[in-house]
Amino acid sequence: MSEEFEIVREFETDASPQEVWQAITTGTAGWLWPMEYEPREGGAAPFGGTITAWEPGKRLTARVEDVEGITQQTRNQLDHVIEAREGGGSWVRYVHSGIFVDDWDNQYDGAARHNTFYIHTLGQYLRYFTGRAAVFSAADGPAAAGAPDALDTASRALGLPDDAGEGAAVRVDLPGVGPVDAVIDYRDPYFVGLRTDTAMYRFFGRNHFGATVGVSVHDFAPGADAERTGDTWRTWLDGVYA
Repeated sequence: MSEEFEIVREFETDASPQEVWQAITTGTAGWLWPMEYEPREGGAAPFGGTITAWEPGKRLTARVEDVEGITQQTRNQLDHVIEAREGGGSWVRYVHSGIFVDDWDNQYDGAARHNTFYIHTLGQYLRYFTGRAAVFSAADGPAAAGAPDALDTASRALGLPDDAGEGAAVRVDLPGVGPVDAVIDYRDPYFVGLRTDTAMYRFFGRNHFGATVGVSVHDFAPGADAERTGDTWRTWLDGVYA
């Protein structure tokens, strides 16, 4: 049965409204994935959507009807409101809304948890990498990466101690990079976020939502190669779950 949903996330950042605007319009490769917007109200938005609000530095709203390729959703809207804070920085309100048409509770749970992780990653980008160009790569694990403990398996393969939580400094061996110092900027049973001086690594426990563990890389280093990085992580995931 179809039912509407709304997921609201709010946060404050030291980044200016203009820097937040850049991040959510032209800088999405740095924290989500590459997207393009036609810069006007009524313009084209990602995934066949339409921009319903375009107020630079203040508001961006994009809406998709009958989401292509997603049978569980017939409407999807992302709304970003940005306000300048007194004394500097910004307050940001993000609302993801729409209609789910199947398995509502599980769809909502997955969307809510993913949104929390995405907005956290946006905050990390604004704090540590704002304005820097990123190369985005992503890879999904094989069928075995859908096991109940699959994210734990990936964490141990990275060398993360089971008891290392958010804020912990760790030494990890990243495929294609080698041993590096990193900070765990996010960790719960569903997601892991690692941050180095030149990149953010996001691990998605989609095994909890009927899919497989995946990884995305937001690489700010000069000469980063999206295809090579994606292939390297795909090979790593295949090996971890062989």
